[in-house]
Amino acid sequence: MSLLTKNVAVAQNSQRPVKPKLAMCNFFSGINKLRQFAIENGFSGIDWSFDVSTLPGAPAEESKWVRDLSVFEPLEVRYHCPFHQQDLGHEDPAQAKAAQVLFRRVIRLVARAKGKYLTIHIGLGHDSTEPLSWKATIDNLEQLVQYGTSHGVRICLENLVWGWTSKPNLFEKLIRESGAAVTFDIGHAHACESVQNQYYAVEDFVTPHFDRTFNAHIYHTEISGVGHIPPSRLEDIKDRLTILENISCMWWVLELREIDGLLQTKKVIDEYLEKTNENHSCSSGRSW
Repeated sequence: MSLLTKNVAVAQNSQRPVKPKLAMCNFFSGINKLRQFAIENGFSGIDWSFDVSTLPGAPAEESKWVRDLSVFEPLEVRYHCPFHQQDLGHEDPAQAKAAQVLFRRVIRLVARAKGKYLTIHIGLGHDSTEPLSWKATIDNLEQLVQYGTSHGVRICLENLVWGWTSKPNLFEKLIRESGAAVTFDIGHAHACESVQNQYYAVEDFVTPHFDRTFNAHIYHTEISGVGHIPPSRLEDIKDRLTILENISCMWWVLELREIDGLLQTKKVIDEYLEKTNENHSCSSGRSW
């Protein structure tokens, strides 16, 4: 029995399973259009990625942004900072401080919108970890986690396809020593070198954090220069979806930013959930 299986056995019981919420990214320009598309296609949430260049500035702009996002109700909204080369642990203290100021500004925005989760990255947009300090990363990430907690926002660190967070052993240290939660990107986990060379398994990213993995990014894999690739069939991602189900991660972001790939992934996920439902019905006599 794997460590993951032993861990999740503690969390699992005979209660009726909860169906995960399926979320989509905010790749439409209009909020009303985005909401309509989400509801019409069976999504329960929006994973809102901020753009540094369009962050609201003045208090009046912030208030308008909060009012605009209220249109999404009853959909749940969670938040994401895919900010390139904005690193809390930059070896240049001035750049590290600027990143801290930026992320704290976003946390206050999320809190105003009554958001509870914010996903961030370490090393996004860099070609190497040379510009980063390990100690500064840990210290400043811990401070950001505490700042988020004081505003009711859970800071979640995402695993990337390269760098420190692409190695489960280093990812574990970052999470443990900073107190951050986890956003598990199953496509990054599939594509990263540490898994491709079989030194680690995909589940190693979440084995130590089964009780604090609150978000998942779902697609098949990432190809350099191409981007996120949707699954062509359930077998492409079935094992990784089972990991998410076993650790009770209930927020599944189908992280495709074009309609065909998004709906193809949604079709595969629906097939998985339908089969899971059927299996549970057969074993317990109950359905979701």
